[in-house]
Amino acid sequence: MTFTPHDPVRLTAELIRCPSVTPEEGGAITLLAERLGAAGFECTRIDRGGVANLFARWGERGAARTFGFNGHTDVVPVGDEAAWSVPPFGAVEKDGYLWGRGATDMKSGVAAFAAAAMDFVTETPPEGAVILTITGDEEGDATDGTRAILDWMAEAGERMDVCLVGEPTSPEHMGEMIKIGRRGSMTAWITLIGRQGHSAYPHRAKNPVPAMARLIDRLSSHTLDTGTAHFDPSTLAAVTIDTGNAATNVIPARCRATVNIRFNDAHDGAGLTRWLRAELDRVAVEFDLTGEIEVRISGESFLTPPGPLSALVARAVEAETGVMPVLSTSGGTSDARFVREHCPVVEFGLVGQSMHQVDERVEIAQIHQLKAIYGRILRDYFA
Repeated sequence: MTFTPHDPVRLTAELIRCPSVTPEEGGAITLLAERLGAAGFECTRIDRGGVANLFARWGERGAARTFGFNGHTDVVPVGDEAAWSVPPFGAVEKDGYLWGRGATDMKSGVAAFAAAAMDFVTETPPEGAVILTITGDEEGDATDGTRAILDWMAEAGERMDVCLVGEPTSPEHMGEMIKIGRRGSMTAWITLIGRQGHSAYPHRAKNPVPAMARLIDRLSSHTLDTGTAHFDPSTLAAVTIDTGNAATNVIPARCRATVNIRFNDAHDGAGLTRWLRAELDRVAVEFDLTGEIEVRISGESFLTPPGPLSALVARAVEAETGVMPVLSTSGGTSDARFVREHCPVVEFGLVGQSMHQVDERVEIAQIHQLKAIYGRILRDYFA
């Protein structure tokens, strides 16, 4: 029987037509389970906390060699639909692009690695296993997505030896960047509490606003580090300062501020939390106020040192694009921060210029190119 390759563009379009805004499944996970199941993958739905997730394995559990892919089918909201020139979930093809929410981030990546995996196990069944882990909770809180899959895998005795996350990684041109790590991310909500009073009698009040200004200046002026071997310097950004005070003749009792820190492997979330707490306590004492802080660590920094996995991906990218990718740790967070606790992980995908934007779109030729890269990675890994 003649083998017909799976079309990643058609699959991307079908996924775009699934309105899977986090945490809605929108039919995307169901569609992938049907297609992968028909190609011989053993598919398991791993739903938790109202989030739909999929684990799909071709080959035997506990195989000597197992290659994994990770991605997500959930998308951010469309925003102002009237600002779109095409229906956000229409999967319109025009001008050499496929348009729609999730076209870049990251339904095209999921479609490319799913199509490549289905072709690979059909044409040249490997001595080993291929695993696809696909979540519906990457754009949200990410507590019941890839984390849920990995928890289930640990209980079920499933394991990937290495994993490639298909997030968009190329800033300008196809093939230019592989992510071998990510900075950590944390947010702190800080409150300074004084005593309300009349602005004409400031000595009868305890004003938290000057104290907060002093604290934010100290935090923002502090050099966390000058960078490390694979990371740029860590950064702290003050994103809001607020009292909720609409009156011009009242000194408020409370002042709140929020800061976000993106940190490299010179730090961890616990150490930075201690530093924030110490700086807050110092200012609170200076101004005779009470300080409170709440911290949420979205993910620690991590690095997959350059080695066999990044070299494998780089060779495949260069072979298919003619571009030797650089190894980077730039950008925000991704689900690789969870996978790294399970196995070595890198990220490689499309150009991400239009992700999360109105009129999100992906160059159709790049979807085919990405499938070819993923297919080559699988062939080389199992060769």
